[in-house]
Amino acid sequence: MSLKNAMTADFLRSAYGGESMAHMRYTIWADSAEKDGYPNIARLFRGIAYAEWVHAKNHFNVLRDQVGDATVAAGAVFGHTNIVENLQGAIDGELHEVEQMYPVYLETAKFQGESEAQKSFHYALEAEKIHAKMFKEAQDKAKEGKDIGDESIYICPICGFTEIGVTVDKCPVCGVKREMFKEF
Repeated sequence: MSLKNAMTADFLRSAYGGESMAHMRYTIWADSAEKDGYPNIARLFRGIAYAEWVHAKNHFNVLRDQVGDATVAAGAVFGHTNIVENLQGAIDGELHEVEQMYPVYLETAKFQGESEAQKSFHYALEAEKIHAKMFKEAQDKAKEGKDIGDESIYICPICGFTEIGVTVDKCPVCGVKREMFKEF
């Protein structure tokens, strides 16, 4: 099914741009965290960067019939300072998506009857809620000069659901079996 509504397509392009930038930003901040002696926070950044790639891929795939150039306006956090500030940037970006961006995009897709866009936006929204919480917990540790624990981080390759340690048999957002999750 191809998209029928330009507004939903614009929102998908904006979300794609934002998720793509988050992927790169978290990858850069992971390298910085590792260099500064926080290897587990670096791993968290890398895991969540992968989840952001999953969201960007999902948005891009919904746009598959929207061929051609487009100027994309997407919000983004910029800056590269220290571990606590980088984590604050991540928290701010995730909260923007949870509290403002994705609720509007999701309701618009529902209103316009764009079921594939609804699913893509829903997947991202649910994962971003978890990401904001994980980044806040990591920031609390970093403020004490400590790293987070070394438990494995698991990412659902379908929706970006993220968990630390093994807690689910299947993804609570999309239903994929846990064996499919990517481990960081």
